[in-house]
Amino acid sequence: MNPESLVDIFREALSVIVTIVSLIIVPGLVIGLVVAVFQAATSINEQTLSFLPRLLTTLFALMFLGHTLIQTMMEFFVQMVNMIPQVIG
Repeated sequence: MNPESLVDIFREALSVIVTIVSLIIVPGLVIGLVVAVFQAATSINEQTLSFLPRLLTTLFALMFLGHTLIQTMMEFFVQMVNMIPQVIG
């Protein structure tokens, strides 16, 4: 096994992690930004006002993208299992 293959595995793992996390987090960040702009425009300084929309957006993102996220993780897992003979021998 050469170090290049380990670097490729690590790069692929980081790519999968970044993809999965960004699909969950980015919609909540966008909604949080919209709520923050609304709060700044109306001078409402309520902290709980921004929490609920972000929470609901994150839950909806998990609900609608859950199948895609699980499929991405399963494809990566199957790819890693198929690479075991190459890495060991």
